[in-house]
Amino acid sequence: MLGAIIGDIVGSRFEFDEKPVEGFELFAPQCNYTDDTVCTIAIADAILNSRPYKDSLLDWCHRYPDPMGGYGNMFHHWLNSDHSHPTSSYGNGSAMRVSPIGWLFDDYHEVLREAERSAMVSHAHREGVKGAQCVATVIYWLRTVRMTKEEIESAVRHNFGYTLPPLKDIYKIGDEGHFDATCQETVPYAIRCFLESQNFEDAIRIAVLAKGDTDTKAAICGSMAEAFYEIPEELIEKAYEYLPGDMLDVIEQFYSSIQQEISHV
Repeated sequence: MLGAIIGDIVGSRFEFDEKPVEGFELFAPQCNYTDDTVCTIAIADAILNSRPYKDSLLDWCHRYPDPMGGYGNMFHHWLNSDHSHPTSSYGNGSAMRVSPIGWLFDDYHEVLREAERSAMVSHAHREGVKGAQCVATVIYWLRTVRMTKEEIESAVRHNFGYTLPPLKDIYKIGDEGHFDATCQETVPYAIRCFLESQNFEDAIRIAVLAKGDTDTKAAICGSMAEAFYEIPEELIEKAYEYLPGDMLDVIEQFYSSIQQEISHV
């Protein structure tokens, strides 16, 4: 979960204006949390406190109606419609927020089912559902069976049909100014960025340097990297400085829940 939040904050300042360069500062005054973090907190809160995903998303997004960068057009309409019925969106919002499911459920089929449920409240297109399921499942695989990176690439292709482009091709797309806003683009891009990394910080940097939707790509990449690497404590402390108290409360509850589960194994 913190992997996604750190990726979001680090990538936030590069999404629209500033272009990232090698060696960029991870946390700058221009950084902040975006809708990626708000929605990730909402999914964690829903699971931890037995709330419907829809209710939790509406609650948190109305608490924070104007995060840095705002909300995507279709999601914004969903938030502010009278009944908030699911849309046919396949935007990457369903995948950016799903990381808590990969941590808080311990059965493969349950992870798939909960990822689908979390996506369907707002992203009912099959690609929106698949993107969420893929990200949650990769996290589950990494933390439970410790799959190798080579095994991850093969399993993603076999189970979800994603072909992961080479990193050089992803960087070329970013250099050309393409903004990867869909699950079918951002999810395989983010997985490739993770697979090419050497440690947690490296994963975040690779994802941000791919340009495009930098905060979401780094959030998804960071969520997987957290399940494979250790997050440096100084990055956690820096990220905490950007977050309000109610978000920190959910984060504390999330990691307490994980630690309790580990102690019972």
